[in-house]
Amino acid sequence: MELRLRRNLPAEAFMLFLVVLLRNSVVGAITSKHPCDFPAIFNFGDSNSDTGGLSAAFGQAGPPHGESFFHGPAGRYCDGRLIIDFIAESFELPYLSAYLDALGSNFTQGANFATAGSTIRPQNTTLHQSGFSPFSLNVQWYQFNDFHRRVQNFRTKKVDEVFKRLMPKSEDFSRALYTFDIGQNDLTAGLFQNLSLRQVRESVPDIVGQFKTVIKDIYNQGGRAFWIHNTGPFGCLPYVLDRQPVTTGQVDKYGCVGPFNELARYFNLRLKQTVDQLREHLPKAAITYVDIYSVKYALITQSINHLRFKHALRACCGHGGKYNYNVHIGCGGKIKINGTEILVGKACADPTAAINWDGVHYTQAANKWVFDQIVNGSFSDPPSPLGLTCRRQH
Repeated sequence: MELRLRRNLPAEAFMLFLVVLLRNSVVGAITSKHPCDFPAIFNFGDSNSDTGGLSAAFGQAGPPHGESFFHGPAGRYCDGRLIIDFIAESFELPYLSAYLDALGSNFTQGANFATAGSTIRPQNTTLHQSGFSPFSLNVQWYQFNDFHRRVQNFRTKKVDEVFKRLMPKSEDFSRALYTFDIGQNDLTAGLFQNLSLRQVRESVPDIVGQFKTVIKDIYNQGGRAFWIHNTGPFGCLPYVLDRQPVTTGQVDKYGCVGPFNELARYFNLRLKQTVDQLREHLPKAAITYVDIYSVKYALITQSINHLRFKHALRACCGHGGKYNYNVHIGCGGKIKINGTEILVGKACADPTAAINWDGVHYTQAANKWVFDQIVNGSFSDPPSPLGLTCRRQH
């Protein structure tokens, strides 16, 4: 964030900003001296970090997805790169191949088990019925477990060298970075099933309990460095604002639904408590909890201060309505205007000025902005930069 963008903030907020700025410079200096050398990344999550899993299983996310960077569909529900892509870039690693993608994948330096629509807890609905993925976190863990086992087997047998060149080394599983960005869909799934906020809130302890189990299982297989994102302010997303009935007084001054964001903060509180417990129970683990919520909320609510971003609550690639979002005609769909068939999304002139891409996901520009705020550890607990997440802090 540039200092000139903060001049209109209240005094206490401005002072906090200066403290964060000072801490950033100190942490940044440490990062440059002692960076971790991760040979691989293994990622688990939902559409915020899906690099092609759901596309491989159920059909490619078509154009205009990917247009800003990949110049065509690349398995991501975004116009370009995701935060996980910027994480890989920061370690000079290739973009992660989706575990489910059989063609063109190279797993030498990691694999991505995330799929769009994934939840922590398994859903009792199909993808067609609800839009939520069958590849919940426990399934992603099963896939990782099988992947790990088969790599170990291949490494001890005489197999074609081409296979060995496409898989991690056995020792890389204990030296890798394990990243997680999942949980938001568990909350919205409950709301979309007409559960009350209280009912969804009551389900949170079980949700984070299942998350805890997966982390422990990966630790037992040798995983040591964990980078865990909390969930974002989904009460500010067009697809939630458009679908959920909101009563007077629930919308805050920024246009977001306060009770939904409060639910996200409660989930994050319980997730943070779970991470603290894991640190006690897993003595060799270096676990970093990243406050993605605060960064994304700041971006959305203070977009007026970030000169290139506009229309914080409107989808860039969409059609119609207050939020440029229509659940029946999504990004990449086709509509007829005056008898001419038009691809939804082509009217989005400048994705670099938009925060929200398709009503659900963030643009590449927003993802890059978020990454730039979290990479130095300013929003992490402990305040470790990404480059030091291999080191356990006492």
